Amino acid sequence: LAEVLGDCKSLVHLNLRFNMIDAEGVQMLAPKLGHCPALAHLVLAGNGLGPRNLGWLEGMLQECKALSHLDLSETQISDVGVGIMARALGECRALAHLNLSFNWISPLGAGRLAGVLGQCKTLTRLDVRHNHIIGEGLGSNAEHCSETRLYAAARLSDSAL
Repeated sequence: LAEVLGDCKSLVHLNLRFNMIDAEGVQMLAPKLGHCPALAHLVLAGNGLGPRNLGWLEGMLQECKALSHLDLSETQISDVGVGIMARALGECRALAHLNLSFNWISPLGAGRLAGVLGQCKTLTRLDVRHNHIIGEGLGSNAEHCSETRLYAAARLSDSAL
């Protein structure tokens, strides 16, 4: 798959949900995803990415200017992965939907995410359901995203409160 992706200039939607892709597999795929300039919808949900293997995300987000939907649900990224990912979110010029549900995210990870939400001008849906976000969670920073149309600081009710 990694070899073919380099030639997919018109690929718009890539769904790799539950394909048992681990950190090593993503390391092979990630550089090729940057060669897919039309990629708008990427689903990596249910794969074993783990928390420490998201460094590729920053580079990919810089290259994939059209990416509007990123699903990283059930990928075991936890607070460590959210911290790494948060650094890359400022590069997401088109990202409108980010799914981080079922990822062992605690208030620490939610705080890291909240710190960059103001940079995500196009983000209108953030799904953090079924994590362990307690109390304020994403806090008032969610209000800075897309004129408060942000969907999921509103979906915190499904997290462990």
